[in-house]
Amino acid sequence: MWDAQCGKTFLRRLFSTFAHGWPGAGLLLLRLVIAVALVYQVTVTLPTGHSLQSAVIAILTAMVAILLLVGVWTPITGALTAPIELLNIFARADNPWMCVLLGALGISIAMIGPGAWSVDARRYGWKRIDPQDR
Repeated sequence: MWDAQCGKTFLRRLFSTFAHGWPGAGLLLLRLVIAVALVYQVTVTLPTGHSLQSAVIAILTAMVAILLLVGVWTPITGALTAPIELLNIFARADNPWMCVLLGALGISIAMIGPGAWSVDARRYGWKRIDPQDR
């Protein structure tokens, strides 16, 4: 069963800290670029896709892009980018190197982490509690 405590434990074991400052901004930029490229890929392929398989792949790609953009479940959604892009290579082969690049970027963001400017950092990050003077 997946609850908030399980999510905190999972992400804390993966990432000891969420990058702040310039590294956090770089991770935000990386997530933004991946998400925009995935959405662009969906908008190009969905109107030309005529099969149910290509429509399902496009919908999954759009969902992963949105989750990566806001930084929700970043290790999972980043890792899901690779098999989705592998399916994209086999479903349509107009630009397989773009699919390879997006899959590699997804895996890299899954390994690096979401950064401080993400929903993951807000929900699962380490909290600082300052005791108040009484």
